[in-house]
Amino acid sequence: MERFEPIVAIDVPDKRKAVQLFDRLSNDTDHMPIIKIGMELFYAFGPGIIKQAKERGFKIFLDLKAHDIPNTVERAMAQVGRLGVAFVTVHAAGGSEMMKAGLRGLKQGAAEARNSVPKMLAITQLTSIDEEILHNEQKINGTVMESVQNYARLADESGLAGVVCSAKEISAIREVTNPDFLCITPGIRPDLNTHDDQKRVVTPKQAAEMGSNGIVVGRPITQSDDPVAAYKEIRHEFFEGENAD
Repeated sequence: MERFEPIVAIDVPDKRKAVQLFDRLSNDTDHMPIIKIGMELFYAFGPGIIKQAKERGFKIFLDLKAHDIPNTVERAMAQVGRLGVAFVTVHAAGGSEMMKAGLRGLKQGAAEARNSVPKMLAITQLTSIDEEILHNEQKINGTVMESVQNYARLADESGLAGVVCSAKEISAIREVTNPDFLCITPGIRPDLNTHDDQKRVVTPKQAAEMGSNGIVVGRPITQSDDPVAAYKEIRHEFFEGENAD
């Protein structure tokens, strides 16, 4: 099964702090993390922040969670395809037509820039969503697991590379998707007593044992006194968990 280096979410409020983290985390060239740039940094600093991360040798997970009408997402993804990132995200709730349009745009933009096509991942249900929110606010019947499974099937049928999901949902997703379908898992906490605003959380080792292709970790690394040591510990636990059997 394909495994990726842990993905570090650089969810910080300013460029100086982001670049400091880039510099610190790029020291270990043997096991460099993938860097996740989300809405906060990208909306503030645009493609320039991606360039600064790439200059240090990082692969980029651009997490903008596109969700709009198909034409708009297709045109937006054409621009993203020109940036040379490794992963992008869209919301599966936008439907199959939107996901297919986004993938078309991504391929077009990547081809025009002579880049590799990024892996497009669908957001299923955010790890901050529980069944109370699912039922009372989204007005979706059934369980979170059933909703995630449905979105994963739809993403697979639309040609996407995988989904972003809780590690607790991987087994159910594997039942309805092709063997190469990726499950990238946020909601990772080395200490399960610290959830922050996440609700469906697991440890790095548990994620590996559940079959995660890659884990996304933010605050346990970026808010650590020693981000490099925190990253190395989480990486070790993730890949140790892979071989736990």
